[in-house]
Amino acid sequence: MPRPKKKRKIKNPPKMLGFKPFGIRFCDTEQVVLQYEEYETVKLVIYDKLSQGIAAEMMEISRPTLTRIYNSALKKIGKAFVEGKSIFIKGGDFEFGKELLKCKECFKLVEATISSNNKCVDCLDNDKQIKE
Repeated sequence: MPRPKKKRKIKNPPKMLGFKPFGIRFCDTEQVVLQYEEYETVKLVIYDKLSQGIAAEMMEISRPTLTRIYNSALKKIGKAFVEGKSIFIKGGDFEFGKELLKCKECFKLVEATISSNNKCVDCLDNDKQIKE
């Protein structure tokens, strides 16, 4: 019996649900699913310019595991780019590094500092501006 998969640590969720190729209607595109941990490896290694070793430590996984996840992500992104497919970011074996809640108004994931009426700071600020 294989040992259970260890959950990968994700610091923050992505700011979007995915990407769509420019010039192709969304309903005409096929989709590639990029898992949250694949997104996180690309973010840490390419965007944050961290070594794979440091990125693996941050996600609390081994460096070879990070490399496998990272290579899978690059393969999916390349396929979507070349074949004009949409990318959806969802699923995987992960947990966020902090408690996150979904805003009742804009549905954005925010840290657990949400108000009693379940609105994020941005939506509360918008409410105040409208009332003024």
